Amino acid sequence: MNQTTIRPIRTDDDLALALDRIDRLMDAETATPEADELEVLSQLVELYEDKHWPIGLPTPAAAIRFRMEQGHLAEKDLVPYIGSSEKVSEILSGRKPLTLKMIRSLHRHLGIPAEVLLGDSQLV
Repeated sequence: MNQTTIRPIRTDDDLALALDRIDRLMDAETATPEADELEVLSQLVELYEDKHWPIGLPTPAAAIRFRMEQGHLAEKDLVPYIGSSEKVSEILSGRKPLTLKMIRSLHRHLGIPAEVLLGDSQLV
């Protein structure tokens, strides 16, 4: 049986080796040693990347645009949640912050996480 030694990922070179091994294990059958190795390596890669290249939350406008793209929504589709088409435009351009009422509505109706919509800006 061919066994691979799993080591901590401490450097970008270690990361590259782990990603290469993950690529080779992607078709591993469930409940096999290869599937277990894939799971452990994936978790190690995630930990390393989270520590060295954390990804912050998107801006509220970016999150709304992403949800619009996912749902094939136009700006006019946001009017019930934000207000007038002018307000929608101001929010999407970043000229105006979201109000608490807008955040609640976008979260409730479009499923955008509230922590993303809160962003780091002040509420109106």
